[in-house]
Amino acid sequence: MKVLSLEQELKSNSYPGRGIVLGRTADKTKAAAAYFIMGRSENSRNRVFVNQGEGIRTQAFDPSKLTDPSLIIYAPVRVLGNKTIVTNGDQTDTIYQGMDKQMTFEQSLRNREFEPDGPNYTPRISGVMHIENGKYNYAMSILKSCNGNPESCVRYTFAYENPLGGEGRFIHTYMHDGDPLPSFEGEPKLVAIPDSIEEMTDLLWNSLNEENKVSLFVRYIDIATGKYETKIVNKNVK
Repeated sequence: MKVLSLEQELKSNSYPGRGIVLGRTADKTKAAAAYFIMGRSENSRNRVFVNQGEGIRTQAFDPSKLTDPSLIIYAPVRVLGNKTIVTNGDQTDTIYQGMDKQMTFEQSLRNREFEPDGPNYTPRISGVMHIENGKYNYAMSILKSCNGNPESCVRYTFAYENPLGGEGRFIHTYMHDGDPLPSFEGEPKLVAIPDSIEEMTDLLWNSLNEENKVSLFVRYIDIATGKYETKIVNKNVK
């Protein structure tokens, strides 16, 4: 599989929707995670990321303009011990609760499906990073309707053991803009991961479509110590 440029993947796509990137820096010392949200409607664009404990949550930028919080207000990132969970919806809590009861990542998502936002039926994309005793693994999941038919849910889980330095995987909700929006297809894309969190943050934010981008979260975790650094960028800034 060819290693793709995140910059080119994003610049060539005006609306990938929401996206998760997980991987490892080229020097192999850090686990990398990123999550971004985009929006086409005023309700979707009226959001910011804010810190919440070791994770983050979405929050209305202007509460007076918030119309329907059901699919846009949630905790995209939560930390459970040595596991960091990143998702595009409230399934973050589902995974957290399941894994806290010794269920696997895949088992935790068994009772969830794509979002009930027909005709798009937005896929639920999720990732979990596991760092323990100097070892690092991660997994990704997508729950999507079967070719846009809400009567059938298709479930894919991808696991990456001891990921290689300088490589990561990128999954997003939509293939591109459209009406209805076409769901992501195939295996998460193989992409290059820079050593610097600043470079990663700038690369992602500057490559996202200016009109549609809303917020970005990036975290680099030292695999040896578990210490992490986080960057948050919001288009809406007070």
